[in-house]
Amino acid sequence: MLRVRPVHYTSRPERWEELLVALGLVKTVDQGPWREFDAGSGRLALHAAAAGQDVDGTTALGVEVGDLAEFARRTGLAAEESGKTTSELITAAHGESCRITSTDGFSFLADKAAHGANCADADPALAVVGVWFSADPGAAAMTLQDIGARFRPVPDADETADFTAKNGGVLMVRPASGGPRSGLGFEYDGDPGTLRARLTAAGFEVSETEEAFGRTLHVANPDAATPDAAEGTHPAAHVPPTLWISQRPN
Repeated sequence: MLRVRPVHYTSRPERWEELLVALGLVKTVDQGPWREFDAGSGRLALHAAAAGQDVDGTTALGVEVGDLAEFARRTGLAAEESGKTTSELITAAHGESCRITSTDGFSFLADKAAHGANCADADPALAVVGVWFSADPGAAAMTLQDIGARFRPVPDADETADFTAKNGGVLMVRPASGGPRSGLGFEYDGDPGTLRARLTAAGFEVSETEEAFGRTLHVANPDAATPDAAEGTHPAAHVPPTLWISQRPN
């Protein structure tokens, strides 16, 4: 199995939870600083962080698998042909995991899924999107193929590449200068107007743009909220002002 499950670090987990619920995700794990939310496709984890920490407002790309050893074995076999990927079973701070590393220098973790299928109450039209920004998008795309992600053709895409995971979620590769990094977004397989109305009713500021292959909603990022003068906190420069929810391409 393969499921997209990024981890987002935030000092504003309560506001993030409000946003995720408004988007149509359902909370399925609540264990202290760790919360998990299921979308109709894919899963997102929130990890509480102290305001001002370097990780505050960042997202780590991540996936879930069924059997770590088998996943590492299959990835290793695929990598023998591609020459772009290494897989290593490790003991991370949270337990056993598998570290995937690409030749562009980017690495992410595959963890054993703690629970099975996505919650049936989640909005079936919403998918979690993990984004990999890389100066070598070809290597990034090959690594995603090596781990078993399925390539999804996109019309007129040059260096971009979209993939789906068998058990839910979307992975995207996007060309970018500088060091490789990860990002977070969402995809909606339905009328964005319906989702926009739901977000607005929940008190979130939403704008909309018309892209080449559909509409994209932009909702205010909870991590980029107005600075709290009492606490002296300010959003870091790496925090984007909005999060995007794109209409799924046909």
